[in-house]
Amino acid sequence: MMVDVSFKRFAGGRGVRPKMRVLIADDQPSVRSALKLVLEQQGIDVAGDVSDSRELLAWFKTNQADLLLLDWELPGQQGKKIIPILRARYPGLTVIALNSRQQTRTEALSAGADGFVSKGDPPEYLLSLLATAWGAERQNHLI
Repeated sequence: MMVDVSFKRFAGGRGVRPKMRVLIADDQPSVRSALKLVLEQQGIDVAGDVSDSRELLAWFKTNQADLLLLDWELPGQQGKKIIPILRARYPGLTVIALNSRQQTRTEALSAGADGFVSKGDPPEYLLSLLATAWGAERQNHLI
């Protein structure tokens, strides 16, 4: 069952539908493809995908994203090392850590991730978390 997640907000009396731009960083092509499919079905713009930390940092030199789905065990610099670098360079970036082990949640959040999703969680959980993150981000811009 798919969740209908709306990323619509109203400004100045007319509907505005900004698109969330998401970068997927995972070394497994099947995970990247599945995430891309789920996100695009919800109208979310998948701005790109990368398979290691070197590609991740290079991607951000010429591109922008609102949110990063980050494999906690991304080859190169793993989550706990790459998040501080990303925070310093891109303070507005929302980072959601991904891992197949639920027990990684505490470590990821302590390292600065804005959220955590187990790769075993249903897609609805990820979409709900993204909707919450996007709503909070957009609300900050309206103030």
